[in-house]
Amino acid sequence: MRNETSEQIKEKIISILPFFVGLVLFSGALFVLHRELAHYHLADIRHSLNAIPQQRITFAFLLTVASYLVMSGYDILALGIINHPLPYRKVTPASFIGYAFSNNLGLSMLAGASVRYTLYAAWGLRPGEIGKVVVFCTLTLWLGFLSLGGVLFLTAPPAIPAGLHLPLASLRLAGLIFLLVVASYLLLCVVRKKPLMLFGRTVGLPAPGYLAPQIVIAVLDWTLAGSVLYVLLPSSPSLTFGNFLGIFLLAQLAGLVSQVPGGVGIFETTALLLLQPYFPAPAILGSLVLYRGMYYLLPLLLAATLLGGLGISSRWHRIRGMFQSLDSVASVAAPWLFSLIAFGGGIILLLSGATPETSGRLQWLKHVLPLAVAEISHFLASLAGAGLLVLARGLQRRLDAAYVLTILLFVAGIVFSLLKGMNYEEAAVLTIMLGAILPCHRYFYRKAALLSEPFTAGWTIAIALVFSATLWLIFFSYKHVEYSQTLWWQFAFNDNAPRSLRAMVGAIMVVGFFFLARLMRPHPPSDAREETMDMTRLEKIVSRSARTNANLAFLGDKKILCSRSGDTFLMYRIKGRSWVVMGDPVGPVAEWPELIWRFKEKSDIHGGWPVFYEVSHEHLRYYIDIGLMLFKLGEEARVPLRDFSLQSRAAKGLRYTKRRLEKEGWQFTIIPKTGVAELMPTLRAVSDAWLAAKNTREKGFSMGFFEPDYLARFPVALVTRGDDICAFANIWPGGPGGEISIDLMRYRPEAPQGIMDFLFLHLILWGQEQQFQWFNLGMAPLAGMTDHRLAPLWNRVGAFVFRHGEHFYNFNGLRSYKEKFKPLWEPRYLAAPGRVKLLPILSDVAAIISGGIKGTMGK
Repeated sequence: MRNETSEQIKEKIISILPFFVGLVLFSGALFVLHRELAHYHLADIRHSLNAIPQQRITFAFLLTVASYLVMSGYDILALGIINHPLPYRKVTPASFIGYAFSNNLGLSMLAGASVRYTLYAAWGLRPGEIGKVVVFCTLTLWLGFLSLGGVLFLTAPPAIPAGLHLPLASLRLAGLIFLLVVASYLLLCVVRKKPLMLFGRTVGLPAPGYLAPQIVIAVLDWTLAGSVLYVLLPSSPSLTFGNFLGIFLLAQLAGLVSQVPGGVGIFETTALLLLQPYFPAPAILGSLVLYRGMYYLLPLLLAATLLGGLGISSRWHRIRGMFQSLDSVASVAAPWLFSLIAFGGGIILLLSGATPETSGRLQWLKHVLPLAVAEISHFLASLAGAGLLVLARGLQRRLDAAYVLTILLFVAGIVFSLLKGMNYEEAAVLTIMLGAILPCHRYFYRKAALLSEPFTAGWTIAIALVFSATLWLIFFSYKHVEYSQTLWWQFAFNDNAPRSLRAMVGAIMVVGFFFLARLMRPHPPSDAREETMDMTRLEKIVSRSARTNANLAFLGDKKILCSRSGDTFLMYRIKGRSWVVMGDPVGPVAEWPELIWRFKEKSDIHGGWPVFYEVSHEHLRYYIDIGLMLFKLGEEARVPLRDFSLQSRAAKGLRYTKRRLEKEGWQFTIIPKTGVAELMPTLRAVSDAWLAAKNTREKGFSMGFFEPDYLARFPVALVTRGDDICAFANIWPGGPGGEISIDLMRYRPEAPQGIMDFLFLHLILWGQEQQFQWFNLGMAPLAGMTDHRLAPLWNRVGAFVFRHGEHFYNFNGLRSYKEKFKPLWEPRYLAAPGRVKLLPILSDVAAIISGGIKGTMGK
């Protein structure tokens, strides 16, 4: 058992607290519903739902389409603000998927800000730009709420029922405050030209020309969302559209602040209390049920179907073009979206099992199937629903086994829905869900066991909410049935109550057994391969690596975490709460995702922060998938050896240096690793002289240090004159046809000017002879960062230090020096948790590289 600090315990309590608040509010909503519906039955609500005219349903659907089209305006405006415009055809489908997802979660207990971050990152936005887009969209949403709510609450405030227990007798004061906030915002945008600092984040205020579109789009969004419900409600001469819109906004506000996903239950209860003076309770609930399905669940189903279509289209190039704009968001959106679909499928099966079947269909089924088939199907359908609730977490974690089991349970749910009561509507919805997820196997690639995956408090409480609602629905549906012990053992086609009770107990047992199995599972034995690795296998993996920084594994200053096959590893150090991985994993790319997930889980278990230092740009999505943010560290210089020529005009200075030093008698020699050991004393003397001249100390982690066993693993390049060794560098060879690089490059203080150019140049020419493709010159820290006023704060600070930090480090000079070899520059990133943790993470990384605080403060 690991020891947790008081700070970690406090963080855990704070993170769990909103979930319990949501559970309490949801339970309170169920109590209020029970009280308000005391004189009604489920049949009354079904009758009201069936009584809604088809024309109204069609009109509500068209308003829903218009509302989601308007929502894309948030993203279009935000992208214009940050000068990163995207084509409308690309923004619209991606925006639809994002809002279909976020509307069903709201300020959710199932996901955090990283979900929205991953969607924006897939569009090619930088982390700082994403932060600005998120802030702008959130600000615009609330600006519309405050503008519309301010006018409505001030001019036609809805009556506040006593059941809401609000401290205000009237909403006029709230409306006035809302309008004052909006006016202050507009004035600030007109007067202030500089960005604001809010919660440590730079927020650029929109230009005055954006203010009108910002308010119009947001107000139109809220109005259309309310219009959908207004159309579904019965007509009432005493309820004007303005009065209703005020009621709708107040109910939405209650749902948003409740922390319950999508405000489900909270929104409906508040709307019921506010609308009861105008309509009977069954009519209100019937309209609210249809509104929830049309405005929330239907778009979610369509979004999942779009991703399913993308999975199918990957096999046909012509069709794939239709979905090209979705390809960038599919990988990051699919796990969360389909986890919601599976969770929703589970809810459908459980709620269906809690309500009585249609008597007419049961009578027909009575003549076709034996009673035992109907009873068992009803029971197993609820068990399948409970299984889908649990598997939803596995889908969100991209588990392959969860995907396969979800497919099987959807098929089972469809069959059981038909056999238990000919619920073809339910079977149709489940079939659409199955059809959406079926082609998307490629998004679920992890081979981990579901029992080993962490179940957060949010997921656990979400499942508890579903079972609470299902139990409430059972008691509401059968409140006319007298309870007795014999009720459990009654079996007949018309005995719906005992059938629902048995199914509910079975579903609870399925989930209970799952969590019990998690609690009782043996702690996995520590894998020795995580700390050490067979040197022969390590050498084999490194020798096949296309990137030379894999050789840092031989330093012995890092821990090793291997893939289950043993063919891939990552190397890391721990400092404080920072678990810092050096570079990308080493080995087949196909094994990277699972290894990255395992590292995240390992650090989570110990309360650590997963950090990946100097990762390449080609595979950033793997780090985004686990919820990390990206911060550019600089650029790496790689010389394409096939194109390098010493005879070019640009290489004139290099040719001169080479000829001059050769005339002075300096020679370049490659010593094979078998001959390095005997030169070690001389190399040590050169190294010590270099360290003393530079007034610095050995570093580590991301660069080598002088250690005889480490150096003896590599060939060494020497610059000599006679028997005098003036400079040396150990050579990192990559895989066949890959790259070469150097690690330590040290020379005597009296070395002639240009000795580094001489050594680099000969190494490049030697690499060409050995058929390597690249020569890696290493990083230029903070290079390639922009200082535009709308650029992320991290980039602007980096650009400033790059230009003016010569007193501390020769940032600009280092890039200029490497530029003479005409390299290609590739960005390198730090993948780490959010901004609040960034400062301690950077401090830990610096301490790891420099060997402690003393090394960080010194050279």
